Amino acid sequence: MTEQDAPAQDLWSAIDALWAWLDADQPIGGAEGMLLRMLKLSEEVGEVAEAVIGATGQNPRKGVTHTWDDVQAELCDVVITALVALRTLTPDTREVFARHLARVTGRSLGPSGAVHPVDGPAPRAVGEAH
Repeated sequence: MTEQDAPAQDLWSAIDALWAWLDADQPIGGAEGMLLRMLKLSEEVGEVAEAVIGATGQNPRKGVTHTWDDVQAELCDVVITALVALRTLTPDTREVFARHLARVTGRSLGPSGAVHPVDGPAPRAVGEAH
């Protein structure tokens, strides 16, 4: 592993650890728990909106209540929550994300700007055992 790979590995290790921590103390499990984990994204996106409104002072009653650093932190919370939600759906989070990122960059930037997915295990078919 190169130094450049280390932050990505730390990211995926952290996502796995957060997923395990949340799963160990999940008050509602099963399909309902999974749906609630997905809904957590809406809450986090709402916090981004609140921070942007607060950073720009758009609520005249409250004025400026947040900084752009607060907005950055809330955006990071959205990314973390989304990756943990994806981990809830599949243990192949890193591979699923890499393949999707490659499709999006290829579609948006063309073949020369496409990000190539990290070599990893072959994708599993829906319903295939993990």
